[in-house]
Amino acid sequence: MKLRGEIVLCHFRNKLLISEQRISNTITTMGIDQVAGLINAARTGAFTRLALGTSGTAAVVGDIALKAEIAAGSLARAAATCTQITTDTTNDSAYLVHSWSATASYTVKEVGIVNSASGGRTLGRTTNFTAVALGNGDALTCYYKVDVD
Repeated sequence: MKLRGEIVLCHFRNKLLISEQRISNTITTMGIDQVAGLINAARTGAFTRLALGTSGTAAVVGDIALKAEIAAGSLARAAATCTQITTDTTNDSAYLVHSWSATASYTVKEVGIVNSASGGRTLGRTTNFTAVALGNGDALTCYYKVDVD
């Protein structure tokens, strides 16, 4: 079985789409461990939250967290709307969506999928995109798909 993460980041200003990026991500060894434990109930805590950060440090499979997560304010870690979708076979992909509205200026350089409101475990992380410079009032929507093959 293989897990593959795909992300779409949409940046809006004044309700108009100003950029859209399609990104692959790095699935972490911690994430693989967590998924294996969820299969046989050795672990609890589904991956239902998305997080943003400001570090451009390249993602590696050994990552256990975002490097510089935005931990407070309007861009903090958030519960996503979670569903299953079909990529190759019926319901073979987890799909998470969340929109943040910036109340200050930030430059987003990393995105991750995590299983807890704070701390917890990281399934995937990426910095493989052009940094998104958010201004006060901008919105950022993340569509995060994990395809299970």
